[in-house]
Amino acid sequence: MVGKLQTSVQWVFPIIIGSCLLALFVFVRPTAAINALPTPDPKPGSYGLEATKTQAPPEVGATITTPGNGASFSNSPITVNGICPSDLLVEVYNNNVMVGAVMCTNGSFSVQVSLFAGTNELTAIVYDTLEQPGPVSNTVTVSYTDTNFTAFGSLITLTSSYGRRSAAAGTELGWPLQLSGGNGPYAFSLDWGDGTATELKSQSLAGLVNIAHTYKKAGIYQANIKVTDVNGVSAFLQVIAVSSGKVDATDAAANTNQGATPKQQVLWAPAVASLAFLPVAFVFGRLSQTVSLRNKMLKERNSVK
Repeated sequence: MVGKLQTSVQWVFPIIIGSCLLALFVFVRPTAAINALPTPDPKPGSYGLEATKTQAPPEVGATITTPGNGASFSNSPITVNGICPSDLLVEVYNNNVMVGAVMCTNGSFSVQVSLFAGTNELTAIVYDTLEQPGPVSNTVTVSYTDTNFTAFGSLITLTSSYGRRSAAAGTELGWPLQLSGGNGPYAFSLDWGDGTATELKSQSLAGLVNIAHTYKKAGIYQANIKVTDVNGVSAFLQVIAVSSGKVDATDAAANTNQGATPKQQVLWAPAVASLAFLPVAFVFGRLSQTVSLRNKMLKERNSVK
């Protein structure tokens, strides 16, 4: 009887310890570093509020570094480069008409702009997220003479009152353009900057042109617009499109954790429960030692007899 009790007790202690260790390893699993919180749907009869934080307009403006003042060109568009405060919108103006826009990245900007025949006075203005303008940049004066313009007698200009427009992701973003000069019909090539195929559009006459696109995902996109008339004369406009809304958490996690090893997270509830068994395991261990010692003493006494 004593032998059976000894065998049973000796097996109980390792079983309990093994169970505790198994609980710790089973409940340690790879998880994301950040678990996205669910976004509740609007309740019936609820109201939405929107607040805008006021801030001072930009105090530092952009500076055009190239082209140099007094440069002459026979081709259009040209590239305008400069320095600027990062993360602000930079709009380039030609003779006080907006001819291109781009986001300032790492303290610099580069944008393609179309030129007018003759003298072109180029300036740049930065805008913050509240569309507040900063100081006007230096003025760079260049001249433009195009042989195609001389041959056909008409130059195309493509402008817009908006260097940046926004719409919610999944809804249509419209953009009004102003087309002048050239000879119709006109062919538009629209690259919306989101990886979709270039869109083609035709326009019979010059004047107001409305273009539109629906972005599927939220983000900031560089849209490039080119128009060519029946004689092959072209103009170019570069603008910024903002698709507002919630960024796809799956894509964000994939971009953030790409190539990274999943983090290990310990669930503390099972660990605490395992710790509660340690006193019981200790008691059984002591009992096992006592029974073993008693059996040893009995064997010694029987051998003496």
